[in-house]
Amino acid sequence: MEEIGIKSKLRVQKHGEVFTPKKIVNKMLDIKGVKEACESLQTTFLEPAAGEGAFLVAILERKLNIVVKHYNDDLARFENYSLLALTSLYGIELLEDNAQTCVLNMFQAYYDIYQEQVQYHNGKLKKKVLDSAKEIISSNIRQGNFLTKKAIDGNPLVFSEWSSVNMKKTTKRIKIQRTEYTLDEIYESVEKESGKAINKVLNKNIEPYKQLDLFDLLEEGHIDSEDENPKEMRYTPVNIIDVYKAEMEEADG
Repeated sequence: MEEIGIKSKLRVQKHGEVFTPKKIVNKMLDIKGVKEACESLQTTFLEPAAGEGAFLVAILERKLNIVVKHYNDDLARFENYSLLALTSLYGIELLEDNAQTCVLNMFQAYYDIYQEQVQYHNGKLKKKVLDSAKEIISSNIRQGNFLTKKAIDGNPLVFSEWSSVNMKKTTKRIKIQRTEYTLDEIYESVEKESGKAINKVLNKNIEPYKQLDLFDLLEEGHIDSEDENPKEMRYTPVNIIDVYKAEMEEADG
């Protein structure tokens, strides 16, 4: 019988941390109903204790296999639909090393299949596609406590909803609208204006889940920490391969 892996007895005692073997993961994902959801590009999954991403990576691989099978007539279409599949996967992990490993594992899984399709189509890896994959993964995988709904810094956990705005059967280049929600807002089914960015509401000057680069402080025009009237911003709709730019505009009103 295959054992469930552990890193240390102390981590098991302190955090209840165990790792599910891949064989068991796949058996669970083959359950009727779950299997079909894994094969739907836009069906969302939230793993509240993501660990190193065993379930999320396995689901991503299944979704990407569907992209290869049905949306792979050319490389551009694969790129668009593979990123769409990536937007549907979310995770929360309490321990920093696990959260970092989860992000890396998801990116590696995406990179490997993307590289295979680049070779199949005799194309080239596009940096902006990989950068957009990183932006989606880093926004969807959060370090924090699912039970308290708080990030490691004490701020509310924040996730991005990625809504396609131009989807048809013949769509080749997907346009996406990003909207931010706290985990509490998601549970309360709060309806928001499309593109709403709550980072400016939670903290006037620093996004709660991104570290401020020290070089930013030297830039002319940097928002002073004493500014009591920061401009509220919203995300603009962009092509899905350009989400890495995180383009924003001043919100109306």
